[in-house]
Amino acid sequence: MAPTKLFFFAFSVALIFAIVGAEADVSVEGSVAEPDSSAFKIQLDQLNSKIRILESEIREKSEEVKRKDEIVAGKEKIIQDKLVTIQSLQNDIASLQKKGSLDAEEQVGKAHARAVELQNQVDKLKGELETQNREKGNWETRVLGLEKKVNDLNSKLEDLQKINQEQRTQIQKTERALKVTEEEMVKAKFEAAVIEAELSSTRGAWLPPWLAVHYLHSKSCVETQWNKHGKPVWEKVAQKALDKKAQAGKWAEPHVETIKTEARKFSKPYIDQIAVAAKPHVDKVQVVLKPYTNKVVHSYGKFLESATTYHRQVQATVQETLKKHELTRPLATKELEWFAASALLALPIIFVARVFSAVFCDKKVNKPSRSGNNHARRKAKRSHPDKHTS
Repeated sequence: MAPTKLFFFAFSVALIFAIVGAEADVSVEGSVAEPDSSAFKIQLDQLNSKIRILESEIREKSEEVKRKDEIVAGKEKIIQDKLVTIQSLQNDIASLQKKGSLDAEEQVGKAHARAVELQNQVDKLKGELETQNREKGNWETRVLGLEKKVNDLNSKLEDLQKINQEQRTQIQKTERALKVTEEEMVKAKFEAAVIEAELSSTRGAWLPPWLAVHYLHSKSCVETQWNKHGKPVWEKVAQKALDKKAQAGKWAEPHVETIKTEARKFSKPYIDQIAVAAKPHVDKVQVVLKPYTNKVVHSYGKFLESATTYHRQVQATVQETLKKHELTRPLATKELEWFAASALLALPIIFVARVFSAVFCDKKVNKPSRSGNNHARRKAKRSHPDKHTS
């Protein structure tokens, strides 16, 4: 390898020097022909520069060749070392072959046994691979099903997220509306307070100042006198009235029981006769009214339910109004509340009935009796003078 490289390198250097000499000869001949010395100097300078460049390249090439020779020498040393190691290994192999011929039969038997074990393991591994392939197919089918389920769940999740977003927007809108309503309520309360203050000031302004002062003074005096004298007297009177009521109830209880027993004994035969006489008529009426009774009972039940609810509401309001004031607080009993609520519920019905009776019922107009005493006497007819003359 090294001699061939050196030969090519020497041949290239000789060729370069031959080309440079030919160019120099040509340039010298041209310079003799031409009288201009400046052009000749320029060509000489160019040739000198080319020569320097070629010399530098030759030096670099020679240095590279030296480096490569050193590398080749190192490689040759390594090859020699390797050859020595190979020779030693070959010797070792030969010795081992001599020694191994004795233990070959044992190693062959062990190898056969090992091969049988390995074959069994291979068979087991093949079976395991088949089962794993089957499980793999099952898992692939399961994975496909799970992917479908995941896609469905993702779609449902997206729908739920959309619904949640819509609900959030609705909640935000409602919160804004609530804030607006709260602000409006606060404004309304403030306006109501302002109006109430104005009304209180105007109420105070309705009365003259001296009369307002006198009214307040008299009101405070009346309240103090009532709390000192009127209230305990009223409580005593109410307690005495309750005691008298209890005593009267206890006194009248046996008399009421005796009257009830005597009235039952006296009225029982007449009631039996009336019941016997009215029984066939009652049966006929029941047969005729049987299809209508269910509707009537149902409507009556609804009416009773609504009436009881309204009655309880009115009773509660009556109780609250009675308990607000100290004067009417001892009167807030269940009986009075019940009667007041029933009266309040009955008043509009009575009023409507009176209105209908006044509108639709004809009243008899009492004509005044004509009598001679009540009316003035009729004047006598005047006779016309022409009739008498005729």
